[in-house]
Amino acid sequence: MAELVQILAQELGQNPKYIENVIALIDEGNTIPFIARYRKELHGAMDDTTLRTLSERLSYLRNLEQRKEEVKKTIAEQGKLTEELAEAIDRAKLLSEVEDLYRPYKQKRRTRATIAREKGLEPLAVKLYLQMKNGPAPERLARDYIDPERGVESVEDALRGASDILAETLSDDAAIRKSLKELAAKRACLVSKAAKEEDSVYALYYDFRRELSKLQGHQVLAINRGEKEGFLKVSVELDREMALRILNNHSLRGPSPSEHFVRAAAADSYDRLIFPSIEREIRSGLTDDAAEGAIHNFGLNLKPLLMQPPVKGKVTMGLDPGYRNGCKVAVIDGTGKVLDTAVVYPTFNEKKKREAIDALKKLIRKDGVRHIAIGNGTASRETEQMAVELIREVDCGVSYMIVNEAGASVYSASKLAAEEFPQFDVNLRSAVSIARRLQDPLAELVKIDPKAIGVGQYQHDMPQARLDETLNGVVEDCVNAVGVDVNTASASLLNRVSGLNSTTARNIVAYREENGPFTARKQLLKVPKLGPKAYQQCVGFLRVPESGQVLDRTAVHPESYEAAEKLLTLCGYTLDDVSAGSIGELTQRLEQMGQPRAEAFCGAGMLTLRDVARELLKPGRDPRDELPAPILRTDVLELKDLKPGMELTGTVRNVIDFGVFVDIGVHQDGLVHISAICDRYLKHPSEVLSVGDVVKVVVLGVDEKKKRISLSMRQVGKQKITVK
Repeated sequence: MAELVQILAQELGQNPKYIENVIALIDEGNTIPFIARYRKELHGAMDDTTLRTLSERLSYLRNLEQRKEEVKKTIAEQGKLTEELAEAIDRAKLLSEVEDLYRPYKQKRRTRATIAREKGLEPLAVKLYLQMKNGPAPERLARDYIDPERGVESVEDALRGASDILAETLSDDAAIRKSLKELAAKRACLVSKAAKEEDSVYALYYDFRRELSKLQGHQVLAINRGEKEGFLKVSVELDREMALRILNNHSLRGPSPSEHFVRAAAADSYDRLIFPSIEREIRSGLTDDAAEGAIHNFGLNLKPLLMQPPVKGKVTMGLDPGYRNGCKVAVIDGTGKVLDTAVVYPTFNEKKKREAIDALKKLIRKDGVRHIAIGNGTASRETEQMAVELIREVDCGVSYMIVNEAGASVYSASKLAAEEFPQFDVNLRSAVSIARRLQDPLAELVKIDPKAIGVGQYQHDMPQARLDETLNGVVEDCVNAVGVDVNTASASLLNRVSGLNSTTARNIVAYREENGPFTARKQLLKVPKLGPKAYQQCVGFLRVPESGQVLDRTAVHPESYEAAEKLLTLCGYTLDDVSAGSIGELTQRLEQMGQPRAEAFCGAGMLTLRDVARELLKPGRDPRDELPAPILRTDVLELKDLKPGMELTGTVRNVIDFGVFVDIGVHQDGLVHISAICDRYLKHPSEVLSVGDVVKVVVLGVDEKKKRISLSMRQVGKQKITVK
């Protein structure tokens, strides 16, 4: 345990005592959001990202220790575990190092070497490998091992078998493999060539060569997919002569009659066994690293997308564009309740377009629509143009926004959507979802598999379990950071709350439907299957706006209610002052009291008291309200309207390895290449930009045929870009 703590403390740059505390909290079954929010004194205010990294590394290191013990036990059962080998296994820092040390002792399928051993040729291989300076020639030694009954008919047969044994022995040598892997890491190149004479999206990689150390993750993933689809032939190239020198340095013992034999066996070992194995490991390692980078990037993009500021409390019209099946329409009130639905056909012809505008005008006036949310899929551009004409004719302050509809079709065809809207067909459910995405992106997007939201690269090529783990962690962190109204939240949203699962989430909904709205947090203990531990983990993230206890409406945990009341008393306030919003100097008074006095009087740590003070100042605050508001438009630009040099404001829609895609209101997102983001060197665009950021860009060029827009942020004056 102590060694684990030290390793994690060093890797994460944290106090070992904090690491030890977090490990204990995790082992007790506490969730990351709960630890991050309500146990700050125990971990020194690490954020949820750091805590998740700690949890993942802890799991890896524990698996590593378990594997070490399994390997030592297996080798010991063979009677081959030496003190030196046990120490080498204990020193290994990676699972791959442990497997390399275990390799010679692992049970193998029948190989050329095992067949040679069955023929009794291992003693010959050992004698030849000893390379006695004045020993007999290999041919002379081999004569003693000719045995027709065992299949060794000649000297050549004996030497061939001994060579196979020696080649496998060298291939299994952990020190040799380690040296060659180090060489490959410094000198090897990934090479891809065209597998067929056909133009494709992989043309960039038809004659590609790059050192492993300089490869980008997106290049690895693109090459892998191109190979899988049959467009590319891919290999790893490493200087063979340099590799053989390393191998010979390990295997040769100086001039001897068997030196040439050992050299030949070493070359065979490298060509037939070692390099193919290392090449597979390199490709697998590149893929794993690229996938991990892509998963991390997906998580970075997903968080700001989920945390987009909601456009609350306004009647919203959702438009799900389409050609043949028309444009589906849903009007929802400020709470998300469906008021009206319709289907119009604005893309059929001018007459149908006119009918669509007239029908939508009636709905806008009837229901008091203030915002229009338009899905960005098929027929979005035509629908947007129709919406602009509609807004001009209505002339009552209506605005619109293009909403990313990725995953809307997945949701609308799901069992969840059918339960929520049994009276609507699949297409109308999509329109409702699009409208709700504008009103409260987080509450709507949690209903969809995070992989379907579309803010990553090559997500279908990722290890799905690892991708799910990361993305679900991001969703969980976002939901708990915002908090959830226990009386209005769907089961899907409640399921993402710390400590709850699908069963307890459904039980909360069922309980309030049967008994009416919750009026106190304590009522949650009456929900079936929601025990004390689950209550402890979830209750701080659940808000009860209908409660008479003002603290039930905040993120203050019930275990800190007494401390909160003492804090108010210490600073000269009451709970009534909190309800009245008249505690404006609470934070300043807390700091003036000083840490020792405040902690002693309130019975809580200063980190917790500061969090409590922030919550009391703004009960039920939504952290998303502090972010820049989304851009709502009243007019439309087309691709043909864009000219080089135009300066526009847009919203970052996706952040990838080589740049960012920005929505500038022309239906087609423009690309700001990483080199055009700012004047300093960036390793990755995420250092300065996130999904949802509102930025100013200059148009560099437009390719109408390929529908590509090149943008720059560097050429925009007075735009402050800071490291995230």
